[in-house]
Amino acid sequence: MSRKFHILNVVLAVIAVAAVCMFVWAMPEKSHSSDQSVVHLYFADRENRFLIAEDRDVLHSDEPAELGRIIIKELIAGPREGLMQTIPAGTNLRAFYITQDGTAYVDLTKEITEEHPGGVKSEILTIYSLINTLILNIPEINAVKILINGDESLTLSGHIDLRFPFKANMLLIR
Repeated sequence: MSRKFHILNVVLAVIAVAAVCMFVWAMPEKSHSSDQSVVHLYFADRENRFLIAEDRDVLHSDEPAELGRIIIKELIAGPREGLMQTIPAGTNLRAFYITQDGTAYVDLTKEITEEHPGGVKSEILTIYSLINTLILNIPEINAVKILINGDESLTLSGHIDLRFPFKANMLLIR
């Protein structure tokens, strides 16, 4: 009788261990990454010729408009590693929303124009830093319209027409 009792205990112990292993294995992982998302922010290279992605961990949001606001604020904060800031210091995000047709509206403060260094290439990199960062990180966005202080503006610094929404420009990315 004790041998049968011993075998029964061993079988029950094996079943218990297997059940615990299956429970732990089936549990969803709770990790830091569930609260964070990795996004690619596009900043200018040192020669101010191309855009290069810098990976950044940001607070995760399933809401595209909220993720867009988070991304833009990170882009405005500037790069962390050897790249050049594309949006002038002092610029702030006034508003951000996405229409049903996938056009994102980015309303920035006047510092985007007043503090901009000027030049065609610099203006292009500023615009596409913002456009590419949003479109390539948020699938719901297919075009971006830039507003300044709540209004349409002709240009940032005299070169690129801002009256129409922009699509991503992959040729600027290295």
